[in-house]
Amino acid sequence: MRHKGPVDLVSDADIESERAIADVIHQAYPNHSILGEEEHRSEADTEHLWIVDPLDGTTNFVHHIPHFAVSIGYYHHGVAQEAVVFNPARNDWYTAEREQGACHNGQQMNVSDASCMNEVLIGVGFYYDRGSMMESTLTAVKECFGHQVRGVRRMGTASLDLAQVAAGQYGAYFEYELSAWDFAAGRLLVEEAGGRVTTCLGTDLPLEKTSILACSSGLYETVREITLRHHP
Repeated sequence: MRHKGPVDLVSDADIESERAIADVIHQAYPNHSILGEEEHRSEADTEHLWIVDPLDGTTNFVHHIPHFAVSIGYYHHGVAQEAVVFNPARNDWYTAEREQGACHNGQQMNVSDASCMNEVLIGVGFYYDRGSMMESTLTAVKECFGHQVRGVRRMGTASLDLAQVAAGQYGAYFEYELSAWDFAAGRLLVEEAGGRVTTCLGTDLPLEKTSILACSSGLYETVREITLRHHP
């Protein structure tokens, strides 16, 4: 076990998983590039790009909480084409293909059709920053409760949070700082399940460190106003 920061962990499993995934990709597609969390640092605008989070939710994994995932997205000229998010602890597979929909264990997913905050749960993430960004997140959460949201969940695995929006389990999910490997696959799950994915400001999502808002269409404007108002 190593530390990238005071509370940012990296395990041997992170490293070994990324290497194994990269080997499989390069065997099948020798000329494709990989952008990974641990060791592979290709440019985001390359023609054929696989974006890999080999172990999303490392802190959960280290503490034996069975809520972590492998996240892989394939992008062509910067546009998401294929996505898979896999939780090996529960044998849960979330997959999506552009213009072909999104599935959970082979069953089609659709985002929530709710239009009121009091009908849904909202997922939220706290980045490793324990200062102003965390305070901004908590203030936004407080305003969500002011809208009588049914509940707020912080599960610690962004790819699975996005999958839960796609599955209609959350009405929305937001986080004020994520890297591309955290959301590369999950954003396509949400989009193919009928949801919207932007930054917390409401702008197009770049393939770089950014804020993210994933939401059902009926709740998007309400949640975007909240995340915009408190954006750090």
